[in-house]
Amino acid sequence: MDYEISGENVEMLTQLAVTYGLKILGAAAIFVIGRYVVKLITALAKKAMTRSRLDDTLTVFAGNILYIILMALVVIAALEQIGVETTSFAALVAAAGLAIGLALQGSLSNFASGVLMILFRPVKLGDYVSAGGTDGTVSDIGIFTTTLMTPDNKTIIVPNGKIMSDNIVNYSAQPTRRADFVFDAGYGDDIDKVKAALSDVVTSDARVLKDPEHVIVVGALGESSIKYTVRAWVKTEDYWDFVFATNEAVKKRFDKEGFSIPYPQRDVHHYNETGLLKAG
Repeated sequence: MDYEISGENVEMLTQLAVTYGLKILGAAAIFVIGRYVVKLITALAKKAMTRSRLDDTLTVFAGNILYIILMALVVIAALEQIGVETTSFAALVAAAGLAIGLALQGSLSNFASGVLMILFRPVKLGDYVSAGGTDGTVSDIGIFTTTLMTPDNKTIIVPNGKIMSDNIVNYSAQPTRRADFVFDAGYGDDIDKVKAALSDVVTSDARVLKDPEHVIVVGALGESSIKYTVRAWVKTEDYWDFVFATNEAVKKRFDKEGFSIPYPQRDVHHYNETGLLKAG
């Protein structure tokens, strides 16, 4: 069966083709040009973040987020050019974003904490810290987690949110660190001689800094011994070697000088009382 197309139908089809064709071409132009502009803006933003010495991980992540947001705006503009109602579409996207945000609440918290850690740098790679309920050397700082290496070579991955929500003790933040000791000596040992021996042990170690000066005092009078407090400053990287060496050197020096290190003592007095029972 042959169908004849009237002049009116041809004119109507031609008008529709011209109208929607121009809209489609306009939408395509918006998408192509918009995509180019978005790439240009993203590249400039990444370059600016790199110049400001922002962390590489954060730079890449922020650049990707910026690209996605700008491309979403370009797509919405292209759909509006065609004539698609984007109000309900935008509402749907917003609702989906809210649902995703609620579902990923913990991850978003870790992400925000990771950004803060990268920006403010309470810790940096190589620092020995106590954070998130564990101790270790920082080997990696990511957007969501931080990796710590323990002294016995265990890898611990801690969520950034847990680190930023608690106290952070950074043992490597300062160039120097004070080593504190408490040594016990008997009441029969001469105080001045004990202090002189401790001072000789400390000053003979080349790792001890002259400024601030070391301190040796009688810290307390214990139940069975006198407690001597020793405080000396060393470089942070020398801290543990100095602590271990000093403990050993003091024990050997006390043995050489004949100073006693008394064991805890307690006198117990036992009274045996015998009572008489009176018969009635």
